[in-house]
Amino acid sequence: MVLETLKVHDEGAVLVVEIAVPPMNLLTPELVRDLVALIQEAEANDAVQVLVFKSADPDYFISHVDLTRIDEYRAEAAKLTGEPSLALLFRYLSTSRLVTIAQIDGRVRAVGSEFVLATDMRFAARESAVFSQFEPAFGLLPGG
Repeated sequence: MVLETLKVHDEGAVLVVEIAVPPMNLLTPELVRDLVALIQEAEANDAVQVLVFKSADPDYFISHVDLTRIDEYRAEAAKLTGEPSLALLFRYLSTSRLVTIAQIDGRVRAVGSEFVLATDMRFAARESAVFSQFEPAFGLLPGG
């Protein structure tokens, strides 16, 4: 599996997935495209049972979404869910037959927080994990 923003290590029934979108792991259309491809391929392979997500950047798991490319990342999400919605993409992930785990180091903000909440299990490093949902500070509801 060749993906631009995800490094996948096959460990039998477990795929360890490193998120690598420098400089601070923004959720971009390319990352959404790769997540869709990963989920589709993993679900089609009966040998794969678990996805473990972690970050290649020790400071950021997923920092937020690229707000300049909303239509693009929504179009990529629609390829899996039929609807242009990150919330539905995350809902799809949360109901997948795959067991999903987030191994969290660094900052998880906004859509990154919504992504990790869609996983079945979350393990955060006491020393470095920082969670933030900043939309309420502006009187807004989180996107997903």
